[in-house]
Amino acid sequence: MTPGRPPRPRSKPWVQPLLLLLRLAVTGVGLGVVVGSALKLLAPRFAQGGGLGIPAIDPAPRRLPGGGLGLGRFEARRELSDLSRRWATLAAAQKGLTASGFLLVLDDGRYAELQPDRALPAASSIKTPILLAALEDLEAGKLRWNEPLPMTKEVVGGGAGWMGSKPVGSRFPFHEAATEMIRVSDNTATNLLIKRLGGKTALNRRFQGLGLPATVVNNWLPDLEGTNTTSARDLARSIALVETGEKLSSPRVRDLFREILATSRTNTLIPLGLLKGLGKDSSDPDGELLAYGITVYNKTGDIGIAYSDAALIQMPNGERAVAAFMVKGPFNDPRSAELIRAMAGAAAPTLAGRR
Repeated sequence: MTPGRPPRPRSKPWVQPLLLLLRLAVTGVGLGVVVGSALKLLAPRFAQGGGLGIPAIDPAPRRLPGGGLGLGRFEARRELSDLSRRWATLAAAQKGLTASGFLLVLDDGRYAELQPDRALPAASSIKTPILLAALEDLEAGKLRWNEPLPMTKEVVGGGAGWMGSKPVGSRFPFHEAATEMIRVSDNTATNLLIKRLGGKTALNRRFQGLGLPATVVNNWLPDLEGTNTTSARDLARSIALVETGEKLSSPRVRDLFREILATSRTNTLIPLGLLKGLGKDSSDPDGELLAYGITVYNKTGDIGIAYSDAALIQMPNGERAVAAFMVKGPFNDPRSAELIRAMAGAAAPTLAGRR
């Protein structure tokens, strides 16, 4: 021992291993930060095959880890050619009728089409894109769920619905107008929303921004002359934009869209057509389709000279498809509705997973 220097404390046997563990932990954290940052920077290049010699990865969210279903997207990838030809044959057999149709399986891009971009009288089917625009404003805080909408003389519409029978000056909450527009196809409710969304011109600009080029409101509902137009692709897209999450990013508001669509009472076009395509018939096609694992959320249109139906179709395997059919023909010609049912029926085996 050196004189004048205090004795060195005896080291405890567990100190050195503890220090080693601490050093390893600090080193591990540091490496984790470096590797994580590098992967974050390189992720886009891996996804796109950006110069790394790795094939590009398809970003479409079809399957989640563990086999779950993703949201899909509105992109036609592989044509169901036999179904497209079948639709063309069905339409050609009905002289004097003009038909269009579009079907897309959102999860894998299978599709069929017949003049899908042809603009035809929209009738009440235009209420689906109007609902989309209204719920966009609700989500953005531009209107409130219970906001009262005053009924003026110009928005009173005849035909379907009950709101027009109420006195001018009556006020209806937004949620009631939005629901009744779909549930009983109330024309006055629709006109209330058109006015609240800024009027026809402003709404048409919204439709263009949503990628619905054939969808145009020229007249208040019921528009029996058929001046309001849309297309089968536009109708299918207006539903798909919600289902894929491209619009209405809030799950709560997306749920509202589907819940309101589910209130629609008329199921004699796409739902009944699908059921007939499976070899069945019923006065309750929605209930019968459940036995096949098929659920249909649809909105129809009918002004005598034009019939239409657009739907979200939940399939037995959990995948979803959007479909829309439009027919223009002589006033109240029963072949128009029957052609829509026949086209939907032709698609039934595919949607039911039978082929």
